[in-house]
Amino acid sequence: MERITVSMDESLARDFDRMAKDRGYTSRSEAMRDLLRREIEAYQQAQDANAQCVASLSYVYNHHERNLSERLADAAHDHHNLVVATMHVHLDHDHCLESVVLKGASPSVRAFADKVQAERGVRHGQLNLVAVDATERHYRFAPHRHAGHAHLVPKR
Repeated sequence: MERITVSMDESLARDFDRMAKDRGYTSRSEAMRDLLRREIEAYQQAQDANAQCVASLSYVYNHHERNLSERLADAAHDHHNLVVATMHVHLDHDHCLESVVLKGASPSVRAFADKVQAERGVRHGQLNLVAVDATERHYRFAPHRHAGHAHLVPKR
């Protein structure tokens, strides 16, 4: 195992230690490794135009914003090849929460998420992307009776 040293101001170190403790980490090293893995995976996904993923996009929006509900629905219809499912929740008289499950090419999923989050009136957007290997095939029945389907196996 390689050892590295990281310097940071005291305030950042305290905040990091508090976060690590609250999340149940027993050491700074474990917390730092998980943060680095997440960032490295995101970087690698962004570099690979052929990378596949499953993702959850969640956002809050004001449904009184002019035509926003229609624009969001149109965006989902325009990207029906990426959108697996959508859940819509009314938070109060003005705000809704939507969570959209997506699958497909990582660059396309990111572009869709960016487009939705950039809509005027959309707030608190968050994309959670998981890299998958979609090359595996599974035949549930004899090949002549069932064409098979791809399995989305999470990487790492």
